[in-house]
Amino acid sequence: MQQDLPLHRTPDPAARAPFWLKLFSALLRPWIRLRREPREPRELLPDDDIPAVYVVERYGLSDTLILEQACLEAGMPSPYEAATRLPIKRKRAIIALTPRPSLFRDRTHASRSETLSKLVELIRAGHEDDIRLVPVSIFVGRAPDRQSGWFRVLFAENWVVVGRFRRLLAILLNGRDTIVQFSAPVSLKQIVAEQEGLALERIVRKLSRVLRVHFRLTRTTIIGADLSHKRTVVDSVVNADSVRQTIDAVSAKENAKIEQVRRRARGYALEIAADYSHTVVRSLSFMLIALWNKLYDGVVMHHFDKLRAVAPGHEVIYVPCHRSHVDYLLLSYTLYQNGLVPPHIAAGVNLNLPGLGAILRRGGAFFLRRSFKSNALYSAVFTEYVSQLFARGVALEYFIEGGRSRTGRLLSPRSGMLAMTLRSFLRESRRPVMFQPVYFGYEKLMEGKSYIGELSGKPKEKESLLGLFRAFGVLRQRYGKVAINFGEPIDLGTLLDEVAPAWRASTAVPEAKPDWLPAAVDILANRIQSNINRAVDVNPINLLALCLLAMPKHAMTEADLLAQIELYKDLLTALPFGDRVTITGKSAAEIIAYGESMQWIRRVNHPLGDVLVAEGDNAVLLSYFRNNVQHVLVSSAWIACCFLNNRRMSRSGMLRLGRLIYPFIQAEWFLPWDEDGFSERLRASLDFLVDRGLLVSDVDGRVLERAPGQSDSAFRLRAMSHSLLQAVERYYITIALLVSNGRNTLSAAELENLCTLTAQRLSLLHELNAPEFFDKSLFRGFIQKLRERRVIWADADNKLDFDPGLEELVTEAKVILSRDIRHGILKLTAGKAEAGNPEHAGKTNQAA
Repeated sequence: MQQDLPLHRTPDPAARAPFWLKLFSALLRPWIRLRREPREPRELLPDDDIPAVYVVERYGLSDTLILEQACLEAGMPSPYEAATRLPIKRKRAIIALTPRPSLFRDRTHASRSETLSKLVELIRAGHEDDIRLVPVSIFVGRAPDRQSGWFRVLFAENWVVVGRFRRLLAILLNGRDTIVQFSAPVSLKQIVAEQEGLALERIVRKLSRVLRVHFRLTRTTIIGADLSHKRTVVDSVVNADSVRQTIDAVSAKENAKIEQVRRRARGYALEIAADYSHTVVRSLSFMLIALWNKLYDGVVMHHFDKLRAVAPGHEVIYVPCHRSHVDYLLLSYTLYQNGLVPPHIAAGVNLNLPGLGAILRRGGAFFLRRSFKSNALYSAVFTEYVSQLFARGVALEYFIEGGRSRTGRLLSPRSGMLAMTLRSFLRESRRPVMFQPVYFGYEKLMEGKSYIGELSGKPKEKESLLGLFRAFGVLRQRYGKVAINFGEPIDLGTLLDEVAPAWRASTAVPEAKPDWLPAAVDILANRIQSNINRAVDVNPINLLALCLLAMPKHAMTEADLLAQIELYKDLLTALPFGDRVTITGKSAAEIIAYGESMQWIRRVNHPLGDVLVAEGDNAVLLSYFRNNVQHVLVSSAWIACCFLNNRRMSRSGMLRLGRLIYPFIQAEWFLPWDEDGFSERLRASLDFLVDRGLLVSDVDGRVLERAPGQSDSAFRLRAMSHSLLQAVERYYITIALLVSNGRNTLSAAELENLCTLTAQRLSLLHELNAPEFFDKSLFRGFIQKLRERRVIWADADNKLDFDPGLEELVTEAKVILSRDIRHGILKLTAGKAEAGNPEHAGKTNQAA
């Protein structure tokens, strides 16, 4: 027979905590400072008569007092007030999933809440319409501030269940850094209805399990996964089936003892594995606060709230652009300070220096070799280690560009880590996976001068302890502000549904390599790069670089510079490149003053008007910051290019040439549109330029015309064209060299090398002071795109053949390139052809 349970009691607004509890609360309050998530949790609870009960992970007097204080500060009913509305008699409306131990009697169910059981029974019996469960997570001392003593980190929040004395110490030492996270309320009536037909005990057990999973996911998001000791992780990697099979195969192939190969595998695992320490991470946060205050004038984030809203419950893979060695430190620090766990970071083994490597490991770095295709055992160990992290719900971070960009552009993605992640997802697809693109925007780089040297041909300096000590010299400089923009996330399941709708069938065979995997990896890589570019931060230095580097001597009158900056800001506002692009709020005059204060530009006073100039190495370094944002102006820059050597041009001709060149600039800048989308973008850009008076349209809009070359509007267009012009010149160099040498003459590597040498020579002759102009990787990417589109292809001898129509592109270049540049390129390509293949030397002159 069902036992009758008491119904509603009359609410008593005056209900308060007992006197002894008030005393404890008064003693504790000076030691507690709360941060609520969300800041206004009362908005989560509808204003109605349905009673609510707070659910906490485990019982504790301190948690009760902290929850009461959080409710008081947020304007929500305290646990004691909420208890007066419950249909059962309780002193406080709190459910602890792990109840407090009883000193005088054994509990019937030591791991189950009696309050939760009675509430479920009430709902099942129909004595109560509904009850809301409000999960609340409490973290004491997750992120001590920089004034905190080092001793405090030992008593901050972690996964260990601590006793009363340790909890008291944690509150006294770290209570001023307490996070109280309220989650959306859950309808108990709906949950019970979904479990109709089950016994009461099973419903309560299942509901408790769901709530524990929620608290575990929240704890993982806030303080990180519960990682075992490094040795335990290494053992599980070496004992995995895939690694044991590889050990057997390598043993048979090398005729070596299995134990020897096993020891080698274990050595690889120890070389790779992180040794994450919450204490070290919290300790490093002290140092990083001081470091950022020393180096930067501020670190600002945009769109972090969108990440915070979707991160819980997801396996988050952070995929930032790679500009500087401080990228991963900045991202980990920023996430940690704002309530998310720092990810485990894939770092190059070159950073595993004595002393530094141990610190990085404890901060979450795991190390990988630059290449291990020929080492099957290392590959198996590394792949299994990544899968282990994945299975444990550890957030990951890696740079799909492979290394730091020396030019300021996004580099072509390398697919190794992405492929491993996708295969791990197929093996362990228990949680949804989200890739989070991140853009870093700097105003000055620590590595700037070394980048100039490397792009000029100097060998890359290897990382060493001596180099690390020399790097402390950067602390004497200021580096402006840093922007961290979180781009639009990519849900892996949704992407796979688009690429391979039947992908779930592949999860049945863990070690399978499905045919669709390479295509999925390529699409994912390009979408990540595209979403990074769509989250760019356009800062004052970017705008100054765009303007000044468009001039032959990198100088502009102040009036012209002011007008050009305002034009770019208006264009980016009227035609935003993406909904996560951010633009500096400074006016044009403030931007110029800021550039002077940062010593990027120098003012030359003159009676007829001051001139602003970028000189020497500054001009070369500014090309890096121009390259960060060139892509946001690509459509208007293309239109401006079309009017460099033409006063009048048809709208249809401009759109036709735009569609012709778009696949190549799309691949180079990871642009988000298809060819039709780019055409629409061109039309919108044309309308903007017409509205601003930079172009004039005829009556029916078919023909567009610019003003004479000496006019201000023509000057604005010439400056705007420069951000795309060098790309067109590189394309022309490649095609001209290919045509001049003839079909089936050059291999792809030979063509790439000739292109680089020709561009270097041209930059000397025409003062193209931009190292990326002769960057070999850009030529390589263009050649690869030509091959993908079957414009060129390799014959049986690996020599390049090409479509006869390619020669027509040389003629089309007359629309864009000036006679001097075309003549210079053709003269150089003729010389290369004559030196390498005399019988084809005359073709270039015919093309000219």
